[in-house]
Amino acid sequence: MRAQEITFLKLVQGEKQFQVPLYQRTYSWGGEQLQRLWVDVAELVDQHLSGDTTAPHFLGSVVLAPGQVQAGGVQRWLVVDGQQRLTTLMLAFTALRDHLKESADLRGADRVHRTILVNEFHDGHDHYRLLPTQADRDAFTACVGSAPKAGGGDNIGAAYRFFRGVLAEGHEAAADGRWINGVETALKDLLSIVEITAESGDNVYRIFESINNTGVGLSQSDLLRNYVFMLLRQRGERIYRELWLPMQQSLGPKNLELLVWLDLVVRGHHKAKQSDIYREQQKRLQPLAGDEAALEREIAVLAERGERLLRIVEPRREPSPVLRTALERLLAWGGQVHYPLALHLLDLIDSGSTTPEDAAEALSYMESYLVRRMICQTPTAGINRIMMDAPKELETDRSVAEAVRRFLSAKRRRWPGDEELGTAIRSKPFYWSGRPLQRGFVLRRLEESYRPTEPVDFAKASLSVEHVLPQRPAPAWFELLSEETEEGQSPQELHDLLVHTLGNLTLTGDNSKLSNHPFQRKQQILDSSALRMNLEIAACERWGRAEIMARADRLAERATELWPGPVGGVRPSAGEDSAAWTELRAALVAMPSGSWTTYGDVAELIGSHPVPVGAYLGSHAGIVGAHRVLTVEGRVSAAFRWPEGSGKQSPQEVLESEGVRFDPSGRAHRSQRLTAAELATLLGKEVPQPSAHDPLPDVENTVAAKRFRVQLEEHHPEASAGLKAVLDFWGTQGGQLKYGRHEETSCFPVLDAGTSRSPHLLWPFGIYPVSGTVEVVFQYLKNRAPFDDTEQRRELLHRLNEIDGIDLPEAKLELRPSFPVRVFAEHGPAVSEVLDWFVHTAALNRAQRS
Repeated sequence: MRAQEITFLKLVQGEKQFQVPLYQRTYSWGGEQLQRLWVDVAELVDQHLSGDTTAPHFLGSVVLAPGQVQAGGVQRWLVVDGQQRLTTLMLAFTALRDHLKESADLRGADRVHRTILVNEFHDGHDHYRLLPTQADRDAFTACVGSAPKAGGGDNIGAAYRFFRGVLAEGHEAAADGRWINGVETALKDLLSIVEITAESGDNVYRIFESINNTGVGLSQSDLLRNYVFMLLRQRGERIYRELWLPMQQSLGPKNLELLVWLDLVVRGHHKAKQSDIYREQQKRLQPLAGDEAALEREIAVLAERGERLLRIVEPRREPSPVLRTALERLLAWGGQVHYPLALHLLDLIDSGSTTPEDAAEALSYMESYLVRRMICQTPTAGINRIMMDAPKELETDRSVAEAVRRFLSAKRRRWPGDEELGTAIRSKPFYWSGRPLQRGFVLRRLEESYRPTEPVDFAKASLSVEHVLPQRPAPAWFELLSEETEEGQSPQELHDLLVHTLGNLTLTGDNSKLSNHPFQRKQQILDSSALRMNLEIAACERWGRAEIMARADRLAERATELWPGPVGGVRPSAGEDSAAWTELRAALVAMPSGSWTTYGDVAELIGSHPVPVGAYLGSHAGIVGAHRVLTVEGRVSAAFRWPEGSGKQSPQEVLESEGVRFDPSGRAHRSQRLTAAELATLLGKEVPQPSAHDPLPDVENTVAAKRFRVQLEEHHPEASAGLKAVLDFWGTQGGQLKYGRHEETSCFPVLDAGTSRSPHLLWPFGIYPVSGTVEVVFQYLKNRAPFDDTEQRRELLHRLNEIDGIDLPEAKLELRPSFPVRVFAEHGPAVSEVLDWFVHTAALNRAQRS
């Protein structure tokens, strides 16, 4: 085999084709991997435009083997390893081509198409420079061929849509044509790939197996240790015993790796990536080769920092009570974003440069920064880099607390002021902000702000977030809301705008008791709560829009006291694009082809109102996906206009070409509509859903089973017998039935598809007897083998769609589409056949993994 380091452009140039063999799994990169790649690309663009001649960024290796060559055909290469990187870059170039085309740079679009994506003078499969495995082929060729269905609901479509979104946002933010040219240069010439080529006749599959079945490789900290002790020929054994081994044992492998990276960051290497730790540390220590005393001092400093890192990850080790509290709060918030600044502050304390009290105040500003951004739903992109910059950029001529506050107050770092915070508390869907632990953290801190004489022990209490106005309200709630609607607004629309806001949320241990009961019943339960915020809610005579907004205002006052804002109360300038519109654009890009949404759904997502959403879309021509926003009836708005000179068909015709179905009256099919919750899911928000992962104890599960049957008989008696037969069949296949905790008692047919070494639960759908819906849980299955393979989920969708009354859109292969429970009335045996296939597919996967 031979290897060479080349650019992506040189790799793909010429009449050649990269074929992904059938034994390779389907394309599987998701948002995390795509975002990581894009951060690197964006950094390369910035360096290129600033004249920085930094060496290309190493992306990884691609292992190729020569394929068959036919007379007059292209040179074929089998992709033994690296198909994920190759496919991702091809999709990035496809999105770049389409962005250039829509920006009226037809010459640039044509250049990208011809030089990267296709073999211009060949037809059929030979036309494509990359030919993915058959399961991905149609989705990929739809993108490269600019087909209407490009950007569907699978991983290929999601990656294409991701790049369309970041290119649109980056181009608008740069407001400079040089930026998009810089992206093309970075992708072509500044991403370095090692091309490893096998010889003709080599056993390609054996090479693939050896690459993908190797043992655990050396970590970055292992490589650094080996390098350092190779240099310590005289003192190595003693230094290892006295310094390195105790540090390694106290931290453990993961924290040791983290320490080696943080050591670089606090030294000022703020661009250091965790994947390049060894290379950067080696470069830093190279001048010390031959000076063992200096190397010993370096390891001693690292060991000291290791002890400080332990105080961050385990705050109980921190001797100062005030600093311990600040560290505990950031630990409860979750994540590691605060680690660089916290370690820098502990360095300053131990060197005598600041006090624990001053450092604690500095960390309180960081807490405020994180909480305010989360409540205001400020995009999180770049926040890690901001915190990595802090140790290097803090002013040293003032207290560290003041320096941190001033650093975070810089306009480009987007620390929301009091006015923005209050607006977000009143209007943003807090229930979809951040992660579940962070939502609980905010509510807990607000409860603590009441300073009760007998505070709740949150460490022992089992509390969850409760919607006072329920997510699925009974008719009595809508009667109440109808008294407060604005002109042209329905009670349902008002409900959607209020239900997930902070003013309507609280903490409780009685979530299942509260359910969707009328407010008077909830009042009685909340009145016996130990939480002051619940007693305050119980004191209200009713619970509607006025009460929710009044509570939001009170919570906003508490929040501004708990979490002080930036210096000078920074607010977005009049011309600055708000986070809401950024999120709107991101949501429209995230929508798969073959789907649509409403102005109201978008308004609910971003915490606005349908009217300003319509006005924004009407005044900003060319927003990607704007044609997919329809009226609440599913019609194209009379005010919709394409950008001048686009030459496109009518919005309905474009939607129909993408796969959206319309009835004779011009209304889009309801099954293909994406709700606000589904849009939030596509954006990566953690939208809580009922789940079989939260099982009831056996006794409670038995009670819930009876309640489920009663609700089914009461609301959908025609489906009762058919559904019971299906659930009985599930039991004969080795499955179990798990039931939900809430008043509407959901049922989950659960299958233990794991091995003794790897527990693995699967369930195909959840059944809701009151609302009469059956949710197919593609959202969960996409992370569980074998249904993490898009083709397996698509097969499940197709098998269900063969049953009369079931119509699941392919655009929702990563969501939770539903069908009516009445299907069981006549087609229970057909559903059982699908479940039989589901069990067989899971069993086959289990056998292969055992």
